[in-house]
Amino acid sequence: MKNNFYKIAFQTRNRLLYLLYLLLPMVSHSQSEKKHIYDGNKNYETKKYSEAEKEYRQALIKNKDSYKANFNLGDAYYKQEKYEEAAEQFQILTHKATSKDTLAKAYHNLGNALVKTKKYKESVEAYKNALKNNPTDEDTRYNLAYAQQMLKQEEQKNKDNKDDKKEEDKKDDKKENDKKDNKDKKEDKNEKQEQPKNQISKEDAQRLLDALQNDERKLQENKKAQKVKGQKVEIDKDW
Repeated sequence: MKNNFYKIAFQTRNRLLYLLYLLLPMVSHSQSEKKHIYDGNKNYETKKYSEAEKEYRQALIKNKDSYKANFNLGDAYYKQEKYEEAAEQFQILTHKATSKDTLAKAYHNLGNALVKTKKYKESVEAYKNALKNNPTDEDTRYNLAYAQQMLKQEEQKNKDNKDDKKEEDKKDDKKENDKKDNKDKKEDKNEKQEQPKNQISKEDAQRLLDALQNDERKLQENKKAQKVKGQKVEIDKDW
């Protein structure tokens, strides 16, 4: 009986040691992740954002699904003016948030990063989504109003640019038409210059032609008369 007791105790101890052996890497892994996040936060607070980024990346190597490490990495990007990377990071987090509060914060920071890249339309949508999850956030409400104002100015500027382009196109068309008109006028002028200066009407031309024909006929008749007058007349010989 005593031997069986020791045997069971020994087996139980071995099982516990085995479970502890399996859990130790997990515990160590978790502690390492938290240590990197902690060190990253210390660097962030002292404005060493590049160092903070490195620590958050190390935390993600230990646990790629760590929401804190991912969120803080987005903040570190933002502080380094890596706004495209920050926006991408917070966009991913909007699909991983575990509560309305964390989702609102992810959308809020996404809106901030989008404003910095002048994507005002997208930032307005991000702030609206943030307010859907946290309607009492006055910072988000203020940022939404700012983004809407910037979007309005951008749309007005684009409209003005389109109007200016249309006006420029009209001016260019007018210049082109004026050039064409001037060219046509110049060609007409050249054609007029190439025409004879002393033009006569069709009737005058016909009268002139008739007169020339009459003169020609008279000339021929005179030549014929002169030829007859000076010609030797042959007579019959008288033998």
